[in-house]
This record gives sequence, structure tokens and C-alpha cells, in this order.
Amino acid sequence: MKATSALDSSVDSWNGGGKEPLKASYGKMMMWFFILSDALTFSGFLTAYGLMRFKFSDTWPIADQVFNHFPFLHGDHPMYFVALMTFVLIFSSVTMVLAVDAGHRQDKKKVTSYMFLTIIGGILFLGSQAWEWKNFIGGNMGAIQMNDGKIIQFVNADGKQIALTSFAKTGPIARVKHEKGNGIWFSSGEDLPEVSLSQVLDGFKANNSLSVRIEKLDPATGDKTILGRAQAERFLVESKRVVYGANLKVNEYGNTQFGDFFFFITGFHGFHVLSGIIINIIIFVNVLLGTYEKRKSYEMVEKVALYWHFVDLVWVFVFTFFYLI
Repeated sequence: MKATSALDSSVDSWNGGGKEPLKASYGKMMMWFFILSDALTFSGFLTAYGLMRFKFSDTWPIADQVFNHFPFLHGDHPMYFVALMTFVLIFSSVTMVLAVDAGHRQDKKKVTSYMFLTIIGGILFLGSQAWEWKNFIGGNMGAIQMNDGKIIQFVNADGKQIALTSFAKTGPIARVKHEKGNGIWFSSGEDLPEVSLSQVLDGFKANNSLSVRIEKLDPATGDKTILGRAQAERFLVESKRVVYGANLKVNEYGNTQFGDFFFFITGFHGFHVLSGIIINIIIFVNVLLGTYEKRKSYEMVEKVALYWHFVDLVWVFVFTFFYLI
């Protein structure tokens, strides 16, 4: 017994840490180590984004012109939906704080209620992000890609972007998509856009009030440069194809790297939110079963709260980099 006691004493005093170094359990310490390493990962991603944003600042898409959708509403509503998403996620962080506080007071009923609200907030945010991705990928206005890869959009006399379908000439034009039966090497072709390139160009020529907007920023206005009619017609000679939405190869909104970073960083953050929701559900079920009430400790709720607050904090930086700057 004496030997065992001596061993326990030496372990407890190893390096001065004891059973709870820095007055925190090893479980909390490990969560902090994970958060620190994950923070460095996100920092690297956002730093890379910042460097590209600075390098291509004169051709980088303007967030207000890209993220202007809102469910069930037509027209431009720049940043409204993203602001709503951010509010939902921050509110879920508040309910998580209240759950931790209730755990300190051993109040199982309130821990259950607040964790349930946190899970609902996370699901709403993730669903909103999926809806935003759908609109970003699908697009709604359309643009034309030039032979050199640059993107041009069409604007009316007021300088406001308009959809290609609003002016493109319609008519019986033969447009056949490659299928396995008629394609090359059994490969299916890309989905055909709503209108063809020739229909867009014919419609533009027939409407003298239209012009085009290029990727480059106008230093005087801080907005994308709108070309005069004659210059626009010369640009359109180099047209290559009609583009809708964004993917890893082409981007209706401008610089392709913007879309690449958007998919990667917001997708990586969305994966963290999904992981947080799953962990919260597991802890929530344990709370319902009375697991932590029997232990007389709700420390597990506190640990998962640390992760959830980290995910919320990261979104603040993602929101700032992508949507505000």
C-alpha cells in the first residue's frame, strides 16, 4: 500500500501538473489543444484566401453582387440572408452558454431545453448554407466567358445586371447535348444552358440600351467597369460560351479562384458545424438518459460547448473575409 501511495504521489506531482493542470481537467485541456490546432488550419486557409484576394483585388467579385438572394423574395437583397445565417449561429452559441450554466446548477431540464435549441440552430444554419450553395452553383443571371477565360455580365441602361434570358432572342436553334448514344467515347457533355451564345449575342445587338460589365473594378466608382456600347460589341467578338453559376472550373461572378476558395473554406466550416451537431445530439441523448446527472457533473456539456463556440467564432472570420471585405 505504501508503494502504491508513493507511486500515486509521484504521478500526481509529475511536472507540477497534478490531476488538473492549470485547474482544468485533462478532457478540457485536450479540447483546447484540438481547438488550437484547428484554429491554425483555418488561419492558413484564410491567409491563403487573403493573399489571392489582395493579388487579384482589381478583378475579385463584389460580395453584394454575388450573395443577394433571399428565400421567397425577388430582386436584390445583398447580404440579408447571410446576416440572418450569422444571427442564427450566434444565437445557438448563446443557448449553448445557457446550457453550460444550467449544468453547473445541476438543472437537467434547462440543460435539455437549451441544448435542443442549440441543435436546432445548428441545423437551421447548415440548411441555410446548403440553400446558399445551391444558388451560388446554379446562378440566375448568367454571363459570358471570353476566350481568355474572363467573365462579362450584361447590364441595362441603369447599370444594373440583367438575366440573359430577359433579352436573348428565342427561336428554333438546333442545340444537341452529347449523350452516350451520340457523344464521343461514350462521354456525356455538359448540361446545355437556358440560352445559346448566338441567342445572347443576337439579343444584345437588337437592344441598344444594353451594355456589358467586365471583371475589372472602376477606381472612380469602386464598382465593376461598364463599357460603352461600341467597346462592348468589340469585346463580344471574343465570346466563348454562356456560363451559369459557379463550379471549380468556371465562375459566373468573376474570378474562378473566388469560387474555389468559397467551396473549400465554407465547406470545411460546414463540415465542422455538422460534426458539432452530431456531437451535440449524442450529448443531448446522454442528458436525457440522466448520464451526467448520475455523475453529478455536466463537464461533457462544457467540453462540447468549447467546440461549438470555436465553430461560431470561425464563422465570424469567414463572414468577414468573404462577405464584408
